[in-house]
Amino acid sequence: MLPGLGYLYSGLARRKNALSMLFLSLVSLGIISFQWFFIGYSLVFSETGGSFWGDGRNVGFRQVLERPIPESNGKLPEIVFATFQLMFACLVPAVLLGAAAERSRILPAMIFMFCWTTLVYDPLAHWIWSANGWANKWGVLDYAGGVPVEIASGTAGLAYSYFIGKRRGYGTDRVLFKPSNVGNVVLGTVFLWVGWLGFNGGSCYCASLKAALAIFNTNLAGSVGGVVWLIMDFRLERKWSMVGYCTGAIAGLVAITPAAGYVGAPASALIGLVAAVVSNLATRLKVSMRVDDPMDIFAVHALAGIVGVLMTGLFAQSSVAANDGFSVIDGGWLDHHYVQLGKQVAWACVGIAWTFVVTYAIMFFINLIPGCHFRATDEAEIVGMDEVELGEYVADYAFHQRDLEGEYEAHTLSQCPSATKLHLREFRHNKDGESSSSSQPKELPPTMPRGGAAVGDLDGDTAVESQHSRSNSRGRSQHRVRIEREGDNEAMEMSDISRTRSSDQRQRGLSLEGSSVDQRE
Repeated sequence: MLPGLGYLYSGLARRKNALSMLFLSLVSLGIISFQWFFIGYSLVFSETGGSFWGDGRNVGFRQVLERPIPESNGKLPEIVFATFQLMFACLVPAVLLGAAAERSRILPAMIFMFCWTTLVYDPLAHWIWSANGWANKWGVLDYAGGVPVEIASGTAGLAYSYFIGKRRGYGTDRVLFKPSNVGNVVLGTVFLWVGWLGFNGGSCYCASLKAALAIFNTNLAGSVGGVVWLIMDFRLERKWSMVGYCTGAIAGLVAITPAAGYVGAPASALIGLVAAVVSNLATRLKVSMRVDDPMDIFAVHALAGIVGVLMTGLFAQSSVAANDGFSVIDGGWLDHHYVQLGKQVAWACVGIAWTFVVTYAIMFFINLIPGCHFRATDEAEIVGMDEVELGEYVADYAFHQRDLEGEYEAHTLSQCPSATKLHLREFRHNKDGESSSSSQPKELPPTMPRGGAAVGDLDGDTAVESQHSRSNSRGRSQHRVRIEREGDNEAMEMSDISRTRSSDQRQRGLSLEGSSVDQRE
């Protein structure tokens, strides 16, 4: 599921930030694997832990080979159980860090992963999944992580977005934020969908009818959610959206997570439908909330998770839970156990409050550490996180600009259909007041450093400004060619930043986008 999440986020991000999304998703496996081995597993599942917190009995995986785990009715070796639960722990911080897209630095994000898992995820998981946890003892139903996985990741994503602020140009007409690679979105969704079947089916901890039903319910809820979201988007746009279908499917998968092993198939279809409707409508809330949530994590994970947790209180059945041969629950409203809904509401509220407060506090203190500020600079945002933070790219690409003049420009525009959306303007200046002309097009250097991100972002939604300057004591002309996408002036801002640099950098032709080169005549 981690590679799937990485592909999903990289496809939804702009191209100059795609690899950083893949990086954060995969590095979560390394960081949290160590955290889980060192202290995390013990904090969640130590046999001698209290109602609110585990203890150090299993630090460093001590004694994990000595007993079958009681949470699986003694049918599963503890080392297998610990490894399975590790995958949950790795996934949750990777989900929430979709909120870091396009403007958060990587170092503080990695520190945040470790701290957040220890202080937020581990307590929540202990409360509901440990035999000693207070929520478990109270009778709360959360089959595979409605609160510790889904609501926690969505709420933490909201806190993360609030803390680091909006992306440059967000909420204006200057920049159109759109997916850079829908193919990656589809690929990531496929990986997530298949992984989710094991995610929920495996939470039964045994091969049983209950596990089979959980797998079927998971697939059904995801399918219904995808179709419902697709129809809702078509109603507004009059076009079928592949991204919309994938998003709706994920919302359905999220919502069924706390209910998969407790409800029947009809209820799972209804849960997927309601989750897709609520999440789809909630994607518009971020505008009124004045928050930039690039991956709609709060709408798709937190709100869909809330739907799943609450509807579990309505449709949970003791007969369904008993299909594994050992689980005993009181059920929900269908079993006339009406108090269950109140328990589910309280559990969701506790998860939201704990997650938001502790997440914001963690970010506040990490941000105070020298060199660990979360927010990237404006220049880094323009160039892209891939170039600034990684120096690598999800794909190697290049873009060349030519000095187009006269008949050559007209001929090019007539022969190039894609140029119909480009405005090409040439400004000629001469220190002596004379105009320069050229009968031949001159090729300019690539506008991207090392094949990476161009000025702005050459994804069809941003602007590119290239400057070709020639100057010496005998008086040389300057040629500027600006190629800009409609509705975006990001390149102009890049030019402003470049002009503020020192004169010695300007003489050497060093601009932020690497597109200015001194040429001698």
